[in-house]
Amino acid sequence: MGDIILPHGGFRHLVVYKKSDVIYQGTVVFCRRFLPPYGDRTVDQMTQAARSCKQNIAEGSGTSGLSKETELKLTGVARATLDELLEDYLDYLKAHNGFEWTMNDPRKMNARQFAIQHSEWQDWKAIFETRPADTLCNMMIILIQQAKYLLEKMLQRQETEFMQHGGVRERMFMARTALRAAEWKQRCHDYLNQAADLQDLIAKAEEIKRAVDESVRQIKPQRGWE
Repeated sequence: MGDIILPHGGFRHLVVYKKSDVIYQGTVVFCRRFLPPYGDRTVDQMTQAARSCKQNIAEGSGTSGLSKETELKLTGVARATLDELLEDYLDYLKAHNGFEWTMNDPRKMNARQFAIQHSEWQDWKAIFETRPADTLCNMMIILIQQAKYLLEKMLQRQETEFMQHGGVRERMFMARTALRAAEWKQRCHDYLNQAADLQDLIAKAEEIKRAVDESVRQIKPQRGWE
């Protein structure tokens, strides 16, 4: 009988969650340093998008034990919020005469390597507190792209797990069916074990077989299998 509640949780150890936390914390610092504290909805939009990614990863991990479908949807939402946040950073660069680093720019190559090796906020805090806005925009673009890549991999894995395990209702049905089958086998064994001798054992086995055959004859026309 398979498990109904599957293993779940442990999201804090995921690299993609750690990167999403850096993205959120970095966005809060970026908005505090470079955007007006009042009267600009961009601040709320950016911080909410960054927070949504982190929170949906956490919620998806927590709910995966019961619903792989919900986990899959929440991971998709996390990825979508990163797309929204990415546009905000690109828009900031355009609005302030900045530009995105090219693929061959040494700054981009160095930043990508640093982002691959460092996924803890403490490794990034001093950078976001001191670097200029255009540098931070580009570093955040790199972080978001890496997180999106990891979320794509996570979505592929979750799709496979959903196909393998199905939903909780399906697992509950399979568990109940397996339990009933086990109970029926045990009842048959107990009944046969009451036999007084070999002839009685054979007679009881025939009785069970006749009952099964009768059920088959009744079910076949009901299902249209004749």
